[in-house]
Amino acid sequence: MNPKHILSVLQFTKNDVMRFIERATRFRQDRTTQLVQYPEKTLVTAFYEPSTRTSCSFQAAAYKLGCKVISITDKISSSQKGETLEDTIKTLQYYGDAIVLRHPEKGAAERASAVSNIPIINAGDGNGEHPTQALLDIFTIYTELQKRNIDLYDTGRQPITVTFTGDLKNSRTIHSLIYLLSLFPDMCFVYISPPTLELPPEIIQKMNDLQIQQQTYSSIYDSIYNTDILYVTRIQKERFATEREYFAITLSHNYKNFCVTPELLRLAKPSALVMHPLPRSSELLPEIDDDPRAVYFKQVENGVYMRMAILEDIFRQ
Repeated sequence: MNPKHILSVLQFTKNDVMRFIERATRFRQDRTTQLVQYPEKTLVTAFYEPSTRTSCSFQAAAYKLGCKVISITDKISSSQKGETLEDTIKTLQYYGDAIVLRHPEKGAAERASAVSNIPIINAGDGNGEHPTQALLDIFTIYTELQKRNIDLYDTGRQPITVTFTGDLKNSRTIHSLIYLLSLFPDMCFVYISPPTLELPPEIIQKMNDLQIQQQTYSSIYDSIYNTDILYVTRIQKERFATEREYFAITLSHNYKNFCVTPELLRLAKPSALVMHPLPRSSELLPEIDDDPRAVYFKQVENGVYMRMAILEDIFRQ
């Protein structure tokens, strides 16, 4: 049997997404009980980049499902001795039943899947994709919109405007989420980023091919009035060749155009959602945390239930 890898959101249909949402919802509703148990399964997490939420939520999800967990990082792996990713994966596959992989190189998860006899779950590959983050994001969007009497699946509702701001070039979470949102009807995407950090043109072209409305602005203030979902990302310092390039953007007098403040939210819809994959920096002030429109810590919670649904789907094959 071929392993059931999760490498890209492009492998999912709308029905797949809804199935994950429904299962994650069930796990959240029954979080005080164990619906399924996989004590015979072992999850291996291999993180070549720092991670708090993704690493911990996968481990928490595995423990809630009764699984064992083996965790390694680049600091304790033989990559420090020059071992290739392929050789590491060929080794780890004998220790577990699935591997969660985060790696700084785009395409690393696909490389790993080519040599693995057990499922590879892409937990972020450079500035490529982050499919499990996108699934927990769409889960959060779906459930939070339901509270506002908006059905993401409904073809008869008003269009939903999603504003993406920050480092759109390197945000793998945005790259994946855009594709998932495009599966649903009546979406409008707004892009706001500093110069040189625009969304990759191939993604824009793909959305054009799908006839999805797209707009580009230079400041959040230009679109905040019409925004239903504000998805904020940090400027990713680790993706810059030099610190000088990073600080040229974040210390610019125009940087306030990409930051969310209490003053900005006074202009936003009462029903709007403010999302962020975290970690954050100065682009999202802590003063916003208590605003009922801020759902980024709900994203954190939802990550456990969605990753339980993902692991269950893999272990049931």
